[in-house]
Amino acid sequence: MEHIDNKVMDEERALYGSSGILVTNCRFDGPADGESALKECSDVTVEDSYFNLRYPLWHVHGLTVESSEMTDKCRAALWYSDNIRIRNSRLHGIKALRECRDALIESSDIISPEFGWSVTNLILRDVTCESEYFLMRSSKVVLENVSLTGKYSFQYVTDCEVKDSKLNTKDAFWHARNVTVRDSVVNGEYLGWYSENLTFINCTIKGTQPLCYCKNLKLINCRMEGCDLAFERSDVEADITTPVISIKNPLSGRITVPSAGKIIRDIPQALGEVIVRD
Repeated sequence: MEHIDNKVMDEERALYGSSGILVTNCRFDGPADGESALKECSDVTVEDSYFNLRYPLWHVHGLTVESSEMTDKCRAALWYSDNIRIRNSRLHGIKALRECRDALIESSDIISPEFGWSVTNLILRDVTCESEYFLMRSSKVVLENVSLTGKYSFQYVTDCEVKDSKLNTKDAFWHARNVTVRDSVVNGEYLGWYSENLTFINCTIKGTQPLCYCKNLKLINCRMEGCDLAFERSDVEADITTPVISIKNPLSGRITVPSAGKIIRDIPQALGEVIVRD
């Protein structure tokens, strides 16, 4: 493996087409403002390095990044790449990950609008993230101990599992399919509209008008806080452990709650059962 250490590179395609390289203590930065430093590379390991230029890691096959930084000037850092491992790093550029597959990101900080679009086989573990349109159209995704702040997250995501996480995001899981969220807090407005096979287990759900127009929605031992006009036109099986402000027009299934401030049925199709426990 060729070792590239302690260099500053700012030229266009500085290491283009390289294979089997170890890059340590390097800076991709400087007045030449060159793009695509590691494009079309394979078997690349990057450690303790700094990326301040655009599009550095496109079409990379086999990439490990450790203890490195991608700044807000590092736009669209990882596209069309596969077999990616990132640890103890900062991804702070817009559109940091797109059209990639087989990626693991651990113990890292992400600040990246439009992060993770159209990614397949992605694991995020022990990660903090701030992003609009987080993970749109991605599939086969696992989140473990993730703290997310965002808007419009998980739209059109499929085959996703979320564990032990805190999600502060509005319009999350719209049009999502085959998603399970466990032991997590989901705080935001208009959760899960138009989803299919969306399941929450031991979760706390907060915010107005959650879980409307859903198909095969399930809530198992969940808390709901500040939730009104919930479950409108949804097919739902729900076991809720806290009072709900209002439930509106569930189409089918059964909702069990300790109390509901208001149960609204103003369309003939609203045949879902609401059971108020004594």
